[in-house]
Amino acid sequence: MSILSDHVKSFPDSSGVYRFLDAQGGILYIGRATSLRKRVSNYFTNRIDARIAEMVSLAADIRYEQTDTVLEAIILEANLIKKYWPKYNVKDKDNRSFLYIVIPKTDYPKPLVVRHRELEKFSAIKADIFGPYQSITLIKNALKIIRRIFPYSTCVPNVGKPCFDHQIGLCPGICVGAITKKDYQKNIKSVILLLSGKKELLLKRLAKEYPEKAVSLRHIQDVSLITRDELVQEVPGAHRIEGYDISHLTGKETYGSMVVFTDGEADKEQYRLFAVRDAAASDDLHALEEVVTRRFRHDEWDLPDLIMIDGGRPQVDHIAGVFRTYNITVPMVGISKYSGDALVFPLGTKQSVRALAETLKPVLLRVRDEAHRFALRSSRRKRDSRMR
Repeated sequence: MSILSDHVKSFPDSSGVYRFLDAQGGILYIGRATSLRKRVSNYFTNRIDARIAEMVSLAADIRYEQTDTVLEAIILEANLIKKYWPKYNVKDKDNRSFLYIVIPKTDYPKPLVVRHRELEKFSAIKADIFGPYQSITLIKNALKIIRRIFPYSTCVPNVGKPCFDHQIGLCPGICVGAITKKDYQKNIKSVILLLSGKKELLLKRLAKEYPEKAVSLRHIQDVSLITRDELVQEVPGAHRIEGYDISHLTGKETYGSMVVFTDGEADKEQYRLFAVRDAAASDDLHALEEVVTRRFRHDEWDLPDLIMIDGGRPQVDHIAGVFRTYNITVPMVGISKYSGDALVFPLGTKQSVRALAETLKPVLLRVRDEAHRFALRSSRRKRDSRMR
């Protein structure tokens, strides 16, 4: 293993994609990096989770491919995973957590972000499909960057009134007939080439007809991708974090919130609010138990890499007992506001999990605050709605 870790020291401090290979040359895992050297070096620390540690133990070689930008690294990673489907890229042999960009073959298509379970709605004959990707936040930010170079519309054609995106330059104006179908399709074809990893071919085509777009493509500003990319790349095993909190007024109408952070950013589409039905009034421990057990009955939801609960030792010990009863093995941490926001772990928590959580503490504090805010806001809305 020391030979591999020494080998990584020679990796460049630039963006790219890396591959862990086994002794037969088979691909175990494919990942991307803002800095190949820093990212891959982190696989040889004590902070990685058990699944990744197993993968590293099987590795006989690590190879990489540099890219000019983080955006290209994201695209290349997805295309390589789609080609090889490495074992350790599919968590627990389950690909439901992956996301895809789908571009339907219509007159005025727009990129759609869909989950794996929704792919069956789209035929490869009637749509261009790209992925898999792991972070909805990263995809949305990538599409924002692409859209600034190759504008596309999300509005209705020929409504006679310019949409907001057209006014700020993101929509080419199908809403007011400002672009022909032929020219609109050229933009979409450029997006397809870029997502296909054919940047050089795209640049050659643009140089002849749209040299200003070629310049923009060569000088992509992808800082919004770097900040999010660095967070998850620096801390392997932190892709999805779920946070839980309980809210009630005078012990009545208790609600539990579940918030989700994907790659360090709030993923509000996956937030859930639970109306607590069985726990007694003001019994936060059993209310939390009810919420967590109901959450884990949803096999169709992606499993978290780490769970944060808003509470100290009583909450952590109680939920740890629930986890043992139901054989739930997801790592957990509590945050005790009465102890200065100290992190609280179940007894027997591995040192690698403790180190991971300590590294992620700034993110975990944001998760805690967001879980509290969402619980209060959502429960108040429901109560106000009933009162009205």
